[in-house]
Amino acid sequence: MLRLSLTVFALITPLTARAEEGWPRRVTDALGEVVIAAKPVNIASTAPSLTGILLAIDAPVKSTSMAMIGPLTDEKGFFLQWAKTADERGVAQLYGNLTFDIESLILADPDLVVASSTGGDAILPYVPALRAQGMTVVVLDYSSGSWEDLARQLGRATGHEAGAEAVIRDFDACAADLAARLTIPPGDVSLVSYNFSGTYAVSKPTSAQAKLLSVLGFTVTGLPEAMAGNVTRASDFDFISHENLGAAITGEGVFLLNGTEESVEAFMADPVLANLPAVKSGQVWPLGPTSFRVDYYSGRDILETIGRYFAR
Repeated sequence: MLRLSLTVFALITPLTARAEEGWPRRVTDALGEVVIAAKPVNIASTAPSLTGILLAIDAPVKSTSMAMIGPLTDEKGFFLQWAKTADERGVAQLYGNLTFDIESLILADPDLVVASSTGGDAILPYVPALRAQGMTVVVLDYSSGSWEDLARQLGRATGHEAGAEAVIRDFDACAADLAARLTIPPGDVSLVSYNFSGTYAVSKPTSAQAKLLSVLGFTVTGLPEAMAGNVTRASDFDFISHENLGAAITGEGVFLLNGTEESVEAFMADPVLANLPAVKSGQVWPLGPTSFRVDYYSGRDILETIGRYFAR
């Protein structure tokens, strides 16, 4: 059984570390096979959603594209959870508002471009043009796995396998330490995206945020089965209309994705939600403005936030 498990693991993690491997090396990304000639020293990230993981594993990311400036970013468009680290390391700005600009990449002259195949920062239509310029491009799908999976993939692609394993161990140790110190209220919890860009959604128990809460000892409940017909869009979260939100939330406590104290106040004052047990008991907690996506940095932010609420 152990041999079978190891074989399956090897098949599903094509970019995982091989300690004896040198350069050049072949990696399999979202588009096929890529040959990386030498250990990169100047990485350009066209995916802000992956930049934080590159920083966490100590890969030499020298430039990154920026998201649209808003509550989730600093004044440049760097995501809040990794902006300070990026500034400390002198990470340069490629292009803003996720508006692809090939000239900025040509000027950056990277020896590796890290790109996404999914999300608002995806640049799939432009990958052939980058490769025609002689650039080595690795394209990853960050929607299909955990941040730990992505860290290992990027670790191998950049030669920073040890950095990937180190941050994963560090994160797991921090989560285990916190879990041992928590006093968790009884009952299930719902994880809710409340009025984020005008949308409303309830997390499935399988979302990255829900899995982290489960590791800490919470039981995350999703949308009731009877509400399935009201779902307008589904991913890791089930999206529903505002008028159906009250019936969709069944947890005795509620965590608000991207939540702040202001969003808790709005949630508690919403007449559609007035009869929820969590509202009546005041068990509504903001998960913090960086909780929209889990990577090493935002995950640590979530741990710190949970610790403030429930640590003994």
